[in-house]
Amino acid sequence: MSFVRFVVVVGLSGAGKSQAMKSFEDLDFHCVDNLPPALLDEFVDLAQSAGTERLSLSLDVHTGGRYGAALEALDAVKARGISYELLFLDASDLTIVRRYSETRRRHPFGSGTALLEAISRERADLQPLRNRADRVWDTSDSTLGSLKARIASTYATAPAEHALSVALVAFGYKFGLPADADLVFDVRFLPNPNYVDELRPLTGNDPQVAAFLASLPDVSAFLAKLFDFVDFLLPRFRDEGKSRLTIAVGCTGGRHRSVYIAGRLAEHLRDNPDVRVLVENRELAAA
Repeated sequence: MSFVRFVVVVGLSGAGKSQAMKSFEDLDFHCVDNLPPALLDEFVDLAQSAGTERLSLSLDVHTGGRYGAALEALDAVKARGISYELLFLDASDLTIVRRYSETRRRHPFGSGTALLEAISRERADLQPLRNRADRVWDTSDSTLGSLKARIASTYATAPAEHALSVALVAFGYKFGLPADADLVFDVRFLPNPNYVDELRPLTGNDPQVAAFLASLPDVSAFLAKLFDFVDFLLPRFRDEGKSRLTIAVGCTGGRHRSVYIAGRLAEHLRDNPDVRVLVENRELAAA
C-alpha cells in the first residue's frame, strides 16, 4: 500500500524538530524520532505492512554516517517508487544560540568547540539535505503554537495536486520582519487605532476596531487593490510549482491595522477552492 502522507523531517539542532514531531503526532501521524538512516528502508516496509497511512519521521543525521547516510537512504526509498516529502527546519544562528542557552543542552557538534562554530559545522554538514528539501522553513520567529499551526495547515490532509497553502502573518515592524515572508505589505499609511483611546487596548479582531477601519475610504480602496493583486499572483506562483506562500502584513505594533487587513484577506482567499489559508497574528500570539 502507498502512504496517504509520508513526511521526513530534518534540520538544524535547535530549529524545532522535536516540536515538529509532536505536532505531527497530534495530527494522527505515526511518528518515529531520530531513526537511523540504515533502518529507513526496513521501517518503511514495516509501516506499510501495518497499514500505516500517515507516517512522519526524523532521521538521525548527527552520527557521522555510522548508522547510514541520510541521502542514500532517502534515494533507496524513492527508487522503490515510494514518495515522501522532505521538510528542512532552519533558524538563524542567534536564535539557535538563544535556544541552547535557555535549555543548557550540549550541541551535537559542540564537543570541544564554541557554539557558533558548532552551528557552522552543522550547517555545512546538512547543506545537501537542505538542497534536496521540498520545503525549508525558518523557525526563528516561530512560537510553538505557530509552528504547530503551520504544520497542520500544510500536512493535515492528503496533498492536493493544485492546492497552494497561503500563510498570512500580521506583524509589527518594531519587532522585525518575518524571516520567511515571500510578500510584504506595509499598512502603516492607514490611520492608527492606537491613537484612539477607546480602541488602544483592543486588536484588529475586535468589532470596534474593524468598524473604525472599515469606515475609512483608503481601507476599502486598498483592500480592493490588494485582493486583485493577490488573485493575480497566486495561480502564477502555483504554476511555478510553489506549494506554500507566506504573505506578511505589517503595521507599527502588529495589533490593529495589520491584524484587520490580514483577516480581511483571509476571508477573501477562503472563497478560493485552490487555496488553503492559515492566519498568524504574530504579536498577539507573543503577548
